[in-house]
Amino acid sequence: MVPSPANLKAAREDLARREEVLRDRLADADFLANRGLGNEVGIYLFCYDPALELELRDAVGRLVRDSENGALPCRLIVRNLYDLLLAICDERRVSAAIPRMEAKRGTAALLEQLRKTASLEAFAEALDYDPHEPGDVVLITGVGEVYPHLRTHALLDNIQHLFADVPLMVAYPGFYDGQSMRLFAGTAGRGLEDGNYYRAFNLV
Repeated sequence: MVPSPANLKAAREDLARREEVLRDRLADADFLANRGLGNEVGIYLFCYDPALELELRDAVGRLVRDSENGALPCRLIVRNLYDLLLAICDERRVSAAIPRMEAKRGTAALLEQLRKTASLEAFAEALDYDPHEPGDVVLITGVGEVYPHLRTHALLDNIQHLFADVPLMVAYPGFYDGQSMRLFAGTAGRGLEDGNYYRAFNLV
């Protein structure tokens, strides 16, 4: 279902408002230091209407530029899951074989093989970096691009221990109520069940 022009306009206005709230959080010393969380890991979801994927990418670009030019007092480190998937496949020298494998064995068999090759552990290794510096904020994008190969709740379960010292944000094209995730939920529909996760906070 395509959102109506009125709904899309309202969603764009809401995203612009929430980008400003996010900008304020990225300038907040307590947020950058993971303070005030009651010993919880600083994992946040920034939910947005999936119909606004291009607008979200533009917003991320603006925030990255401002973090680089000093307009924001943080270093925003963006990791796109689809780019990481391609990099993992390239590193393990299976990229060229993927089209042939899908044509010969089907999509389901390909996904099963990719889960072994580009495992949760491989994503965790690709996402992490050293050293983490004060003021770092990690932003994960590309959630919808890697579905159904990679599920957000499973990834967060696997990486939460790696980012206990810096805020970790996920740009999530859907809805999160503090317990369950619905991918691709927005003005256009109800979305897809995407699992449960209890340790994240809604960023805005």
